[in-house]
Amino acid sequence: MLYLDNAATTAVRPEVLGAMLPFLTHRFGNPSSHHTVGEDAAAALSDARARVARVLGMRSSDIVFTSGGTEANNLAVKGIAVAALLQRGARHIVTSPIEHESILESVDHLVRVHGFERTLVPVDARGRLSPDDLAGALRDDTALVSIGYANNEVGTVQDAAALVAVTRGRGIPLHLDAVQAAGWLPLDRGSRGADALSLAGHKLGAPKGTGLLAVRGRIPLEPLLHGGGQERGRRSGTEDVAGAVGLATALELAERERDGEAAALSALRDEFVARVLASVPSARLTGDPVNRLPATASFTFAGTSGEAVLLELERRGVVSSSGSACAAGSDEPSHVLVALGVSPDVALTAVRFTFPHGRRDTLAPVADAVAASVAAVGSGG
Repeated sequence: MLYLDNAATTAVRPEVLGAMLPFLTHRFGNPSSHHTVGEDAAAALSDARARVARVLGMRSSDIVFTSGGTEANNLAVKGIAVAALLQRGARHIVTSPIEHESILESVDHLVRVHGFERTLVPVDARGRLSPDDLAGALRDDTALVSIGYANNEVGTVQDAAALVAVTRGRGIPLHLDAVQAAGWLPLDRGSRGADALSLAGHKLGAPKGTGLLAVRGRIPLEPLLHGGGQERGRRSGTEDVAGAVGLATALELAERERDGEAAALSALRDEFVARVLASVPSARLTGDPVNRLPATASFTFAGTSGEAVLLELERRGVVSSSGSACAAGSDEPSHVLVALGVSPDVALTAVRFTFPHGRRDTLAPVADAVAASVAAVGSGG
């Protein structure tokens, strides 16, 4: 079976598992305990924090370990916005209609519970957000802008530097959801300048349940979890030392390999896209054909059912997805594709392929399987 749903989750890398194992066995201490076993765990946690910070070009004190990307996005959106509300009465938040559900639902919570106003900046048919449109959406009472660095369904990559320039010029914090970007795009703050950045470990070879929010120290952050005051009071709860070590290891490996992997996968992806478009008349590429993640290729196949195509592909030994794993099983069309102008009925025909690190051989057999699957579904089997 060929697994091509790596945007949903990846296998834990052996190097990551090896780095974590001591902290799941004999080095199991609570990092808040004031004895040698706890101090050993605290030292490992501190080292993991410093390693992550080096990759991101931030300070160790900027790193907040979380349970994953969803918590990191919730903490960024709610934590920064509520802090701005409390400090200066800001009650406006800006995002786009193609964001991950963890951002859109967090914004909805702010609207319902705290009386925020929201502005959804539209994207073009390829999923790109215009810096000029973002600038036009900002107000004096804007508490936060939250945008995905790269879209999880269609793979479109935003011009993060341009967005930073807009928000920085107005003194408004910018949060980038970089969950899908890790391992493929540069993340260091020196080149991107975002005020906050979310990551999830299971997208780059660390276990599920690991993640982080990197937030610059000058940005006020209201915690979501209250208790023992861990993570400098920003996220209470006993830290997952093994998870932090695993995430730091996976992030370092991904960053070290990033340039070579991105170049190799981009070439394979382009070959795959061209072959699918040439062999399947109904196929339409979704997202930006150029400014997209190296390992993502997503299509609609009008006149079919995306779920039926997926089942036929799996019968042929290829596992892929219809889009976000967080919305799997929904009968509703993708909100991302609808925002790109795709009709709801065509949006239901979407299939996404996301390739793994380390892939070097041709994807032509996969493209042939796609053509055969679409043909089988279109002909009724």
